Amino acid sequence: MKAMKGEIVLNIPAEKAWEMYRDNDKISRINPEMFAKAEYIQGDGEPGSLRRFHLGPALRSYVKQSIEKIEKVEQGRSVTYEVTNGDLSNMYNPYRVTFSFVPFRGNDKQCVAEYEPLSPTMPAPEKARHAALAFLKLFDKIENHAL
Repeated sequence: MKAMKGEIVLNIPAEKAWEMYRDNDKISRINPEMFAKAEYIQGDGEPGSLRRFHLGPALRSYVKQSIEKIEKVEQGRSVTYEVTNGDLSNMYNPYRVTFSFVPFRGNDKQCVAEYEPLSPTMPAPEKARHAALAFLKLFDKIENHAL
């Protein structure tokens, strides 16, 4: 399986970033141009839960919707999910992501994606990685302007 990694440093506590990521209402209001709506369609965020993301206009040319099955949760620290339906699942199988929210000389947030292209000509999901990291970076700005 192939893998790619990305890291950013946020100027908010890791616990606050974790809370924002897990809150569908806040996620949906951070930047509707990127993520129009997040909702749990099964469960409440624990392993086995299904979470749907409706992507906004800024990302719709690449991915319109993504349904993710949460596989592992380390409360306050990380979440691992596999995309089970949506545009990414038509390009990669599996497409699995782990977001880690870890205090580290500041507050690093890490995104690790593991994927297997369905076609040998399918490029690495750089757009998805870039979008995820750009979205997480918005957490800094939003925290200073209470949602």
